[in-house]
Amino acid sequence: MVVTPELLGFFPLLKLLPVGSLHALAQVSSVAKMARRAVVLNAGKHEDRVCFLFEGRLQGVDFTVDGREVGLFFVEPGDFCGELALFDHGVQTEFIIVLSPALVVWVPLDSLRTAMLDCPPFVNFLGERLTRRIRQLTLQRSLLGMPNISQRVCSQLWLLVEESEKAHMKEGTIRNPPTHMEIAIMLNLSRETVTRVFQTLQQQDVVRRDGATRLQIPSLSLLKAYADGSREL
Repeated sequence: MVVTPELLGFFPLLKLLPVGSLHALAQVSSVAKMARRAVVLNAGKHEDRVCFLFEGRLQGVDFTVDGREVGLFFVEPGDFCGELALFDHGVQTEFIIVLSPALVVWVPLDSLRTAMLDCPPFVNFLGERLTRRIRQLTLQRSLLGMPNISQRVCSQLWLLVEESEKAHMKEGTIRNPPTHMEIAIMLNLSRETVTRVFQTLQQQDVVRRDGATRLQIPSLSLLKAYADGSREL
């Protein structure tokens, strides 16, 4: 696949750039297919490009002092990763790995930085996105301190529910939910522990599987009660 301005325009961030900038970036960008568990970006390394995800799913991960993998965030189609170096020329802060076979667009860091400095809406978009990421990581870190395992899992599920659905506190849906292993990595638990919690949640009709791509939440208020500890599973 050849990188075109139209392909770059698929990404909400890049769509903010002037047409001339998109043409210039298209000439220096490239596309790559990546297999599951491949490393997209390496922690501690000076990466020279930003990754934009066209297809598949990625995850940002780090490791505890005892070597256990901890999931930090997901990257969905249309999103991107590796953008921090646009501001400080620093090293990549976490590993980005492929969860499902992915098609990524590589945009050179220096070229993207040049385009960014001439486009205030681009910078504003990045700032808002980084703010959301910081809030998300702060919440994610707070989950690791919860001593009650069931509450920890329910809190993770609550974070994955769309904000628009939380506002109504009725039924909810988690689209493309993480696997039990992925949740275990995010919460520093074993997959078997997460599976046991899910079995209890399904028995009590807190969650319902709807194929591999949807997890139904019949009552968001009930899930929230388990998540905030006002009710025990």
